[in-house]
Amino acid sequence: MKRKVLIIYTGGTIGMEKDYETGSLRAFNFNKIFSKIPEMNLLECEVSVEAFADPLDSSDMGPNEWKMICQIIEKNYSAFDGFLILHGTDTMSYTASALSFMLKNLRKPVVLTGSQLPVGDLRTDAKENLLTSLYYASFYENDEAVIQEVAIYFEYKLLRGNRTLKYSAEYFDAYQSPNYPLLGQSGVHLNVDKDSLYRPGNNPFSIDTHLCDSVFFWRIFPGINLDFLSALPKMKVLILQVFGSGTIFSDQKTEDVLSAIKKSGTEIVVVSQCVSGGISFGKYENSNIFGRIGAISGRDMTAESAITKAMHLSGNPALEGSFVELFEKNICGEISPR
Repeated sequence: MKRKVLIIYTGGTIGMEKDYETGSLRAFNFNKIFSKIPEMNLLECEVSVEAFADPLDSSDMGPNEWKMICQIIEKNYSAFDGFLILHGTDTMSYTASALSFMLKNLRKPVVLTGSQLPVGDLRTDAKENLLTSLYYASFYENDEAVIQEVAIYFEYKLLRGNRTLKYSAEYFDAYQSPNYPLLGQSGVHLNVDKDSLYRPGNNPFSIDTHLCDSVFFWRIFPGINLDFLSALPKMKVLILQVFGSGTIFSDQKTEDVLSAIKKSGTEIVVVSQCVSGGISFGKYENSNIFGRIGAISGRDMTAESAITKAMHLSGNPALEGSFVELFEKNICGEISPR
């Protein structure tokens, strides 16, 4: 029996072709992808396409589009064995992270991919990324999906979506998962690391599209004027990206500013500016300020994952428990145990 995979085309370089008269990239009718990549007809799965009416650059992808993708998956969940989302590369990690929280008890593959060069380019990475992503999206053993989570496939690597970040705008190998092992690699054989795969609970699949827009991200730097932070409108969650394992300036003004923000009702989440590793309150004296003001450690979460998790959890009427309890919990593999 051939597995059925739904491609959800949102936009991005992978769905573009070069106009050789002007030299510019333009979107093509993605329903004609089979003529662009005839190898798709050789796959051992049936492929259908649902495209956004107006394909978007990934910089235009956001909460409304994340909800649209969830609704498309919900509508088609029983009819398809897997889902492949084609997406621009710049914000793919945000979308993958958001979907991981919004798609509850997922038991089918949801794979995101894209490309650094358009599909018609002679040196394109689009074909390999697309074809192998389709394999992963239709990968079943004993009538059970091998991948049961939101993942990104790019340049021979399968990565947990909410653990990824884009680190290169130039190389084909554009994504890293610095704090979690690869889920799989493709070579001569299609490999997965089964010990690294996420498995949901026993509840039925559902979606929860709640996303709070009162979340703000702030990266500190030496010499920053914290008066700007004090002048910000009140927000539900402030995600503070700090140095190393969780350090910040030791002067009294810094503590006064952050304490006032916390007392105003804003939750403060702390993540690291380092690509690898995470937050460890108490390791250095200059991190103890966060314990005193009651900040939340983002531990080894990526900024993309922390932002979208905070958006999903803050004020969500479907969830029980405080924001602190919910945020510190590992929901779908986005954070390592303490």
